[in-house]
Amino acid sequence: MEHFLKQLIADGENLHLDFKYCVSDSRKIARTLSAFANSDGGRILIGVRDNGSIAGIKSDEEIYMVDTAAHLFCRPEITYTIKQHTTGGKTILEVDVLKGTKRPYQVKNENGRWLSYFRNNDQNRVANRVLLQVWRKEEKGKGVLVKFGKAENSLMDYLKENGSITLSKFRKIARISSYRAEAILANLIIFRVLIMKASEKGFSYELHPEEPAT
Repeated sequence: MEHFLKQLIADGENLHLDFKYCVSDSRKIARTLSAFANSDGGRILIGVRDNGSIAGIKSDEEIYMVDTAAHLFCRPEITYTIKQHTTGGKTILEVDVLKGTKRPYQVKNENGRWLSYFRNNDQNRVANRVLLQVWRKEEKGKGVLVKFGKAENSLMDYLKENGSITLSKFRKIARISSYRAEAILANLIIFRVLIMKASEKGFSYELHPEEPAT
């Protein structure tokens, strides 16, 4: 097990792994729990610094903080498993979160607002309305019907020429409301026609590299 942990830490933070030096705020750990549950699941190692060095946890208070995050600051409550590992005389907590079945999972922030997070590489980002629609439609389990009308065709033409598009640009070229533009983008992501890219600058949409034949 110790070898497995060392290898895991050596690989560094990524889409499915997050390091926490300590847990001093349940809201902060709640964001990571939400991001993993809304994405494809993941593992949090508490007692590990960002550079991968092992600090160990100070007390069992960390376990209580994780429990508070999952049950008080997340809705729906997030299910997780927790294990303790000892390496070099130091204790590390391993928190495993599976991909949720009741997305979107939201977190209550300092101002009382409920926000949903998703995992983007090694970062937790706040989900936009398009992604929230994707999750809600996927959790309902109903098929998505995509009809290619004028708006959809203008979107495809733009993407084939320019590579990517933002929500505001799509609204502008298709001359449609935000709500309709978000619904079209969400449906096309579910249908694997589009993928969403997130960065510090915001969100953009591109043709899926394995775009289905039309």
